[in-house]
Amino acid sequence: MQENRAQFYALYLTRFASGFGFITLAALLPTYLNVLDPQSGIVVGLFVSGLTAAQSVAVIPLAWSGDRYDKRTVLLFSLVVSIVAYAGFPLVESSWGFIAARALQGVAITGTGLITLALVGELSTADTRANHIGKANAARFAASILGTISATALYERYGFDVVFGVIVALLIPALLGVLLFVERDDTRIEGFPFADMALNRKLLTLTSFRAQYAVAVTMVRTWIVVYAGVEAAKGGLAYAPIAVGVVLIAEKFTNMLCQPFTGRLSDDYGRALFVFVGGGIYGLVALVVPSAPVIGQALSLPAAFPVLGALSPAFLPLVGLNALLGVADSFREPASMALFADEGIDGAGVASSFGVRELVWRPGSILAPILAGVLMTGPGIQWVFYVGGIASISGVLTFFGVLSYSYGSEALTEW
Repeated sequence: MQENRAQFYALYLTRFASGFGFITLAALLPTYLNVLDPQSGIVVGLFVSGLTAAQSVAVIPLAWSGDRYDKRTVLLFSLVVSIVAYAGFPLVESSWGFIAARALQGVAITGTGLITLALVGELSTADTRANHIGKANAARFAASILGTISATALYERYGFDVVFGVIVALLIPALLGVLLFVERDDTRIEGFPFADMALNRKLLTLTSFRAQYAVAVTMVRTWIVVYAGVEAAKGGLAYAPIAVGVVLIAEKFTNMLCQPFTGRLSDDYGRALFVFVGGGIYGLVALVVPSAPVIGQALSLPAAFPVLGALSPAFLPLVGLNALLGVADSFREPASMALFADEGIDGAGVASSFGVRELVWRPGSILAPILAGVLMTGPGIQWVFYVGGIASISGVLTFFGVLSYSYGSEALTEW
């Protein structure tokens, strides 16, 4: 138990360091948009899709390597790639350079996320799996909060170089923690377990939801930050980076607080219901996001705040709505991850199971930012949230229909 605890902590630290780097780029995305000034909606979309396209390419070889060889070695490799990627961002001088750097970041994030979760799943028992996954995700969200606060503050004072130096300084202890405390993985699966996992009946049922939900989350989670920070001429609220950070933190904070608890509940009471409820609430809240200015004016909310300065009455509603999105996603995420891990444990290939989960996400996460960029420069940024909300609601309804048809209506509370 003590050995497992040390391994869990090392893996949580890895999630923390990886999450810190990821959220830094998310918080500074509006700044990069304003500084590099891409002229095409498609290029705007590629600022996000460059990351997700690289993740898609990296999933299969990294997951296969994790099942076929030592997961610890694959994780160490991914951490080294992470250090190289973040050290390269200060050298970016053009939109295409940024897209290329994001692609390398995508490979690193895929490796650290996929293999860390596979190891957490293997070290956990069936009745603690979602709880441990929730704790790992909570570590990532804690890093997201600290990363958002420090990244925006450091950028405004020192520029990009110091921000990425801090990220590298966090990744090095994570690498050492894995090297010193995580044991070598002796699971060796011959062949190509992706084939079995891709045709797994339960995973196909989950896919009916996840493929659509990927569109919703990618659009809403990314563009709520863009909406807060991009210039008013482009449909945004033109908040300063520190205010954008507060908006972003709201979702991460509620997700961090709730995930260990909701994960434990899904261990005790079943997981499909948590996926259904979380996805449905997420879609409904997303539809309301463009109404933040109207809500703020109707409630006569303040337009200026200590430290943050002059903003608009939309600020508090936007923060509150993003916090609700975090609560909704905390119901869905650990339950979904545990369902995928359950199918991969006992020799079926847990890394491949998580790899299938990643691959199902990729088409939507690649196409959604491009669609969002086109919507933003076309009918208006509000349509990003309308389309995202509808995709989430459609996903949960499809999931319920497929689940009921294949397993009976009772499966929603039995899985």
